[in-house]
Amino acid sequence: MTNFLSLADVTNVDALIQSGRDAKANPFADQQLGKNKTIGLIFFNSSLRTRLSTQKAAQNLGMNVMTMNVGQDSWGLEMEEGVLMNADKAEHVREAAAVMGRYCDIIGIRAFAELQDRDKDYREQVMHQFATYAKVPIVNLESATRHPLQSLADCITIEESKTVKRPKVVLTWLPHFKPLPQAVANSFCEWMNARALSGDVDFVVTHPKGYELAPEFVGNTPVIYDQNEAFKGADFIYGKNWSSYTQYGQVLTQDPSWAVTMDDLRLTNDGKFMHCLPVRRNLKVSDEVLDSPSSLVIEQAANREWSAQAVLKEILSTI
Repeated sequence: MTNFLSLADVTNVDALIQSGRDAKANPFADQQLGKNKTIGLIFFNSSLRTRLSTQKAAQNLGMNVMTMNVGQDSWGLEMEEGVLMNADKAEHVREAAAVMGRYCDIIGIRAFAELQDRDKDYREQVMHQFATYAKVPIVNLESATRHPLQSLADCITIEESKTVKRPKVVLTWLPHFKPLPQAVANSFCEWMNARALSGDVDFVVTHPKGYELAPEFVGNTPVIYDQNEAFKGADFIYGKNWSSYTQYGQVLTQDPSWAVTMDDLRLTNDGKFMHCLPVRRNLKVSDEVLDSPSSLVIEQAANREWSAQAVLKEILSTI
């Protein structure tokens, strides 16, 4: 694995999931891999789980870790090519990424969608510019369109929590009052579709009309506009809000009936609730669900350490 930007960089999903589970069982087994190696974690946006879990995973592997918030700890970075830099950006990514690549053996980047220009966001400019100019492996810590470390942790969580060989997994839209990116939902679809093709899950997406995701992520997955119908017989409910893709970045409805409650979970096959966090209690999902034995959100978040460790281990094995 040279970079970890999306599922396309993974050659064997099953092996990567198992690597994460192996790391969970024995966190320090591969400390020699990262000895005298440095990872730089570069954040254009806020983070809690991603920052802490990736740093911990790197340390488990014996790596040195440097963390930087762009625009706070560093100059603002210009991403466009051929521009007259007479605005608020003091440094170009060409120089910044090249220098970071001299200091670091691996660079992790977190850069959200701006939700203003769909074409620009879906070009993944920040990730591609760093991959071009840093000349070292790049790890996606959440980009404009994907969050693959989260999706890998989700796969680990489902694999260790399932009670049937091929569980039914449902991705459901949740209400929110402000526009959020499609990255987590896109990425979850991408990984679940791969799992469905290999016979490991049955996958369904449910959301109000107008919240259709980009076709390249949904693929042939059944989309059901009736949440109750989608939940029937489900083993896992994955809740997430996202703004409109077709009317890009817009909030089309805040329908509270799409929030997940215990009444909704009673439609499932003793289903477990998943969410990537942070979650707004009683807006997206009820206290009763989050505090119940049906909730996997804490274990899911804990598995972020092991998904990061599995990815870093594979990259370290090649450099």
